[in-house]
Amino acid sequence: MNDKFCNSLSRRDFIRMAGVTALAGYGINANAANVLATPELREALHYRTLDEQRIQCMLCPWQCTVANWQRGICGVRENRNGRYYALTYGRPCAIHNDPIEKKPFFHVYPGSKAFSIATVGCNIDCKFCQNWDISQKNPDDISVPFKSPQEIARKAAQAKSRTVAYTYSEPTVFFEYMLDCAMEAKQLGLGNIVVSNGFINEEPLKQLCKIMTAIKIDLKSFSQQFYGKMCNGQLQPVLNTLERLAGSGVWFEIVVLVIPTLNDNMDEIKRMSAWIVKHLGPDVPLHFTRFHPAYKIQNLPSTPAATLSKVHQIASAQGCNFVYGGNMPGIKTENTYCPKCQHLLVDRYGMMLISTELKDGKCPKCGTSIPGVWI
Repeated sequence: MNDKFCNSLSRRDFIRMAGVTALAGYGINANAANVLATPELREALHYRTLDEQRIQCMLCPWQCTVANWQRGICGVRENRNGRYYALTYGRPCAIHNDPIEKKPFFHVYPGSKAFSIATVGCNIDCKFCQNWDISQKNPDDISVPFKSPQEIARKAAQAKSRTVAYTYSEPTVFFEYMLDCAMEAKQLGLGNIVVSNGFINEEPLKQLCKIMTAIKIDLKSFSQQFYGKMCNGQLQPVLNTLERLAGSGVWFEIVVLVIPTLNDNMDEIKRMSAWIVKHLGPDVPLHFTRFHPAYKIQNLPSTPAATLSKVHQIASAQGCNFVYGGNMPGIKTENTYCPKCQHLLVDRYGMMLISTELKDGKCPKCGTSIPGVWI
């Protein structure tokens, strides 16, 4: 092994390779050694092999080219001798049974529970992330027991959950685990929902849409400058994802975290809302949620109620039929109203469902069909 190659290795990688080499000395090849070291290791989907044992990940728009024994930007998928592996498969670091309104989904099974799981990792780095303690970690930072997809589905059913939710961090980076859990959940009659940043390539998104009940996309801003500076990400791939969802037949909702001075420009909100109506349709639920100081953004105040009220007015004026406010319990914009007659259909307080008057997905007063997943 030459000095240049040794100098490029991290201490973690050097120790791992040394272990594999030792096993090889006993007649065990490298791939077999990997399996022995990590019995639940799963080969990743959506990658292609290159020369010199390099691979190119095709899961998200970064399309990382990864050298042998290295990882992509997300930090949770590793090239081992020219094969790509998902290191977090079966290793959920967070499991909770949440109200579905927490995700938030307001047009999917109101008042139901979503059995929510996450592993570590993300493919972008938002400076305001509320779950940074797991999204910005890698598999070496934590030790959690293996939980099979069958076990996740079974626990969700036992908890009387209506859906299994893939959430908290970025589900795209635990794609294989999410997919397997979703298939097991579906076999038990449960739905599946995903909460994502939308930074995913077209083919894996198509695969996901075949099994998901609903998808929520966090639209961080309508500005590439914001995405680059505040998220180390890109706007256009997220807009592409939204347009693909609009043509997929899968129910989806959008959430925008409104951060004072950073993405609360009213002209930008107007352009964003107009784009949504034109490209996605007027019936996509659009949630504007209140920012609270978190992670690397501790110097800004929480979003004023007046700002949430103003963005609601702007989005509604652009033709969005279902505009919501969030993270501020008690505000009127938590509720669902009929876009035709303004009758109160779903009454909420924070993450709690107070009451619903929907009848077979329709307004009981004027008979207008309200789009969503109600049954």
